[in-house]
Amino acid sequence: MGWRHQWPERAPRPKLKRLSNDQKDNILQTLDQGIALSPVLSALEIRVRALRGRFYLSKPLYVPDEDVEVEIIGRVTPVSGKKEAFLLDAKKMNGNWYEVMQGTIEKIVLRIAKDTRGTFHGLGALEKSLRRTDNVSKLPDIEMQANYRFVYADTGGECTVQEVLYHVFGLPIPVIAEPRECYAYRRTPKIVEVNKKKTSITVEFTKMDMYYGREIRDTCLYKKQGGKWDIFE
Repeated sequence: MGWRHQWPERAPRPKLKRLSNDQKDNILQTLDQGIALSPVLSALEIRVRALRGRFYLSKPLYVPDEDVEVEIIGRVTPVSGKKEAFLLDAKKMNGNWYEVMQGTIEKIVLRIAKDTRGTFHGLGALEKSLRRTDNVSKLPDIEMQANYRFVYADTGGECTVQEVLYHVFGLPIPVIAEPRECYAYRRTPKIVEVNKKKTSITVEFTKMDMYYGREIRDTCLYKKQGGKWDIFE
């Protein structure tokens, strides 16, 4: 007599709510306004378009001196049966979609902007840092300690790699976000080397492979050439 596995039933996906043209325009406006208020999302040039009843968020890929391509990073679906309820999906590296959250448009934009896990960009700590200062161009006082550890001078709190790259070395946000596969696979960045001129920064991304019991490592090099920062993976 064989054993039968009783797999839990999968919860049904919420049904798509049909919208009027005015409703679509209002949602697009709200999404655009939320993106404009976000230092990270606006710097990444996140764009929204309506297609077949859903709203797709995309960003241009950072490829210097080449034609600009866009990457779809998320979609928002109006949910039937609930007032002001929307479903936020993210796209896996294999192209499949999965649910991230449900909520209002305002909460969804905040969730995307504050992403620290790499679901959309992984720069949530930098987003929080920039929102904390009224003047985005005003640099916070940051001190470097041993082993390329950086802390805020006023609080002693440790800075993330993204905050250091932006506030200390002046890298543009699209360049910081470029190792998108490392962020998508939840790998933790760490600065391991900076040259004396501060024009070359080596960042190591690591994650423990629980199946094989070993650490996975990837390295990228941020380099300033001709007054512009670029990335080499």
